[in-house]
Amino acid sequence: MGDINYQALEFDYHWTEQNNKRHPVVIVGAGPVGLSMALDLAQRGLQILVIDDDYRLSTGSRAICFSKRTLDIWDRLGVGDRMVKKGISWNVGRVYFQNEEVWRFDLLPEQGHRRPAFINLQQYYCEGYLYEQAASHPNIELRWKHKATAAKPLTDGVSVSVDTPDGPYTLTADWLLACDGARSPLRKAIGQESHGRSFRDRFLIADVRMQADYPTERWFWFDPPFHPGQSVLLHSQPDNIWRIDFQLGWNADPVEEVKPENVIPRIRALLGPKAKFDLEWVSIYTFACERMDQFRHQRIIFAGDAAHRVSPFGARGANSGVQDIDNLGWKLALVAEGRAPETLLDSYGAEREMAADENILNSSRSTDFITPKSDMSLLFRNTVLKLAKHHDFARKLVNSGRLSTPTAYIGSSLNTEDSDEFTNDLLPGAVAPDGPITVDGRRDWWLGQLAGQFITALFCNDKLPDDSVLQDLALLQENEPGLKIILVLAPGLALRAPANTAWVQDHQMTLARRYDALDGACYLIRPDQHVAARWRKPDATRIAAALRRACGQETP
Repeated sequence: MGDINYQALEFDYHWTEQNNKRHPVVIVGAGPVGLSMALDLAQRGLQILVIDDDYRLSTGSRAICFSKRTLDIWDRLGVGDRMVKKGISWNVGRVYFQNEEVWRFDLLPEQGHRRPAFINLQQYYCEGYLYEQAASHPNIELRWKHKATAAKPLTDGVSVSVDTPDGPYTLTADWLLACDGARSPLRKAIGQESHGRSFRDRFLIADVRMQADYPTERWFWFDPPFHPGQSVLLHSQPDNIWRIDFQLGWNADPVEEVKPENVIPRIRALLGPKAKFDLEWVSIYTFACERMDQFRHQRIIFAGDAAHRVSPFGARGANSGVQDIDNLGWKLALVAEGRAPETLLDSYGAEREMAADENILNSSRSTDFITPKSDMSLLFRNTVLKLAKHHDFARKLVNSGRLSTPTAYIGSSLNTEDSDEFTNDLLPGAVAPDGPITVDGRRDWWLGQLAGQFITALFCNDKLPDDSVLQDLALLQENEPGLKIILVLAPGLALRAPANTAWVQDHQMTLARRYDALDGACYLIRPDQHVAARWRKPDATRIAAALRRACGQETP
């Protein structure tokens, strides 16, 4: 499909279905998190109703930086290619202090990954692609201008009050997923709050349309001569749009600062007096780092900004929200199908609350470095920046936004801890790394094989498994319909691959290196592509026990 003007797109909100129908899952909020959640659950066979109090997609660029992990998840949801094709891919960032470059970093220095470290893509494109995918899915119904105003827990579900231009109604859901943003009416409706820290600073976002030959990199300035005493961030976006963030300070007047006569001189100071550009969108933002105490409240579950929010430095907002749905989707599907106890959903809270704390810590540290609040903090920051140009130890202290990385669920109750010795840091709870493979005679990527179910990966570097091992694994797979066995074969073994067993060829041996996989190493990987357990040799009994634990059916 070609690009359309998603900012001008409006949806019909009139609706004629019977109001009292019970729904397996109701999602409130049709932003990137809510639509990703709908696609994840719909692919798992659940019927999904999405309601949103607007009838349009986002205006302005808003969230623009989407990480490799988010792209890996969107690949599974069928929208990754569109996002990457339209987006601006980048791996490199540069940090400047006053008029000098002091540090250049590469977020993906190693080859052998399908996706870049980040893409930049306006939120309205992101939402548009997710909307089109969701609208075409038979398991998803979308209702616009339907505002959830109250939610009442029931013994086996949730009663939801909905207001529409055609009048109010009440619906019942087995599960209610609140993806309704930072102000979350549902959070307030059930008497919950977010707690954390607000930052007394203001930033100006300017989306500028211009032709420029700057490289596709992230540029961040501390105390530049064109905006002294403050910071500036520059990013490129599709359609010749450039995103510029200006730190203004807490005393800046938000009404005055967005006026073109005040915005344009700031941009000219950065780009030069002869630069030709047009303003596309301007906004002022402040921010907080905070989260709910608990993300799950019986059958009401919060995700994305409704559950937690951070400052924009590090692109941890939308990315962590998409990782929420990646964690929740498979667990909710197992519970809804009766294949796992409802207590499995407690692990969503435990794991993603830990992730929120990690993101809040990183985001708060970034904000403190960017906007020092005392003379001593300012002296420390400026000294670090001066030293960073020549000293590696100082570069590690520079913090212009520690960019989003996935949280490893180390210590999760779903993990089976190592009983064998490995030399890498791919501990149970970590995200399974990608790598190039050959499958069915064509080149592909490993994460594409981990398509939303449990995988047991058996690495065969020197020899094929004994027949007895293959028979035990085949029986295990037969008894566990949610489990798939995949052999990861070295190139020399591919011609002798056993029949009736899924296999891929590790043609560059990249996976063997990244997984510290000596011959016979075995990994159990969760549906969200996190490692659940690993062993040096396969054992069907131990794999079955680890699988039960990862499904919440037994505890360590």
